[in-house]
Amino acid sequence: MPQMTMVQAIQDALRLALREDARVMVLGEDVGLNGGVFRVTEGLQAEFGAERVCDTPLAENGIVGGAIGLALYGMKPVAEIQFVDFIYPAFDQIVSEMAKLRWRSAGQYSCPVIVRAPYGGGIKGGLYHSQSPEAYFCHTAGLTVVIPSTPSDAKGLLLAALEGDDPVIFLEPKRLYRTIKEDVVEGRFTTPIGRARIARAGEHLTLLAYGAMVPVSLDAAAEAGSRGWSAEVVDLRTLVPLDQDAVLASVRKTGRVVIVHEAPRTCGFGAELSALIAEKALTSLQAPVLRVTGYDTPFPYTLEHTYLPDAPRVLRAIEHVMQY
Repeated sequence: MPQMTMVQAIQDALRLALREDARVMVLGEDVGLNGGVFRVTEGLQAEFGAERVCDTPLAENGIVGGAIGLALYGMKPVAEIQFVDFIYPAFDQIVSEMAKLRWRSAGQYSCPVIVRAPYGGGIKGGLYHSQSPEAYFCHTAGLTVVIPSTPSDAKGLLLAALEGDDPVIFLEPKRLYRTIKEDVVEGRFTTPIGRARIARAGEHLTLLAYGAMVPVSLDAAAEAGSRGWSAEVVDLRTLVPLDQDAVLASVRKTGRVVIVHEAPRTCGFGAELSALIAEKALTSLQAPVLRVTGYDTPFPYTLEHTYLPDAPRVLRAIEHVMQY
């Protein structure tokens, strides 16, 4: 079983899909000749040709609009947005067209487009290359929102998304692209969409996280363990559909919850998780639900390390809920 980084695992999934299904194609800015800004698609155009791995103009609205048209004619396009920060010109195509085609056609048409985009901070990208806008898409009915935290999940979730017939926003934590390497199964396998992963079992409190905040939460949980607190880390993996059963089972077991994400606090996905817990597991709580998040400011450059949640910040939240 080979060891892969997240970049290699995603590339492996795309290569498998392109080989197995002639309907699959990749399009985006510099995805072909240059292999993408992070080299995720490197070598794919040489293997499959420029008609299936297509360089496009720098026009996100056109990339997603073109992908929608291709999907309606039977293709399964994977559209890459270089950084999720640049997805906003395509926002209308995503939320007004892509997400609603099945509904507006009464099920006559599906729109199997996958929009891949690196998201989040941690690489000194500054305010235009570090944002975490996942909540915008979670709020839009008709979209599946996937955020892996490991190379194996990145491959398995992407292949699962490609098997579906509906649009998927596939956000890749670029901070983890090359910082984590693990054994990844060769060949085809899928990771179920809508099912969370218990990254670390625990008894005293629950840490809910996704993407690059999963390793941060695991580090905090390890430190909490040295203080005698057993923290369970739940990796959500997909935000929509959310694995409510896994979230609520963990909360009912531990009675204490800390939610971790790097997006801004106000209306971030942590607010949805907090509401879910309040509505369905309130009587299980032994302390208030705490959120450790980014701040309600544009993403900074020099203060990136202050903006992003880290293990010490998460540990302070753990101390608070354990001593409540």
